[in-house]
Amino acid sequence: MKTKTLMGAMVIAGAALSTVPVLAADPATNLLSAMCSGCHGTDGSSRGPTIPSIAGMNAEYFVDSMKAFRDGTRAATVMTRIAKGYTDQEIEAMAQYFAAQKLVRFPQSFDPKLAERGKRLHENYCEKCHEDGGMKSDEAGVLAGQMMPYLRFSLDDFLQGRREIDKKMKAKVDDLLAAEGKEGLEAVVHFYGSQHDK
Repeated sequence: MKTKTLMGAMVIAGAALSTVPVLAADPATNLLSAMCSGCHGTDGSSRGPTIPSIAGMNAEYFVDSMKAFRDGTRAATVMTRIAKGYTDQEIEAMAQYFAAQKLVRFPQSFDPKLAERGKRLHENYCEKCHEDGGMKSDEAGVLAGQMMPYLRFSLDDFLQGRREIDKKMKAKVDDLLAAEGKEGLEAVVHFYGSQHDK
């Protein structure tokens, strides 16, 4: 009798657990987040030259980006297709997981002179939104330590109209280009790329 009662309790418990969303599982083993590691690196720190690191990304920015990919309002090579497979709840769960991860910045080649110039330009044009030398941002992604080819492609997307640019950023980029030309943008890229030991 006791065995039947125990088995019954286990069946009921199992049925109850099956109604709990997968998102309640330990995020470290959550398949939703693990699916991203193939491209974005283990726990969101990318080694791919054209793929951004998403570890430590502001959760709200992550959600907005994924929804924009899913809705087709933000252009991408593959993310527009991948994002369509996730619900709002799943995107929110991934956002919380990656926001809690520590970003690992990998060394990459950069020009020290350009990086020094880029540091000055960052302080003049970018620091207000991309704080602490591009280390954090509540409104956008982390720039410091991102792979330089990815940063170049992203800037080109903004400049060519393939990606929406807000008025504040457009004004700053236009001012930087007017004063420093495209070499100024490249200097900023080298500054961000130089930050791998933070």
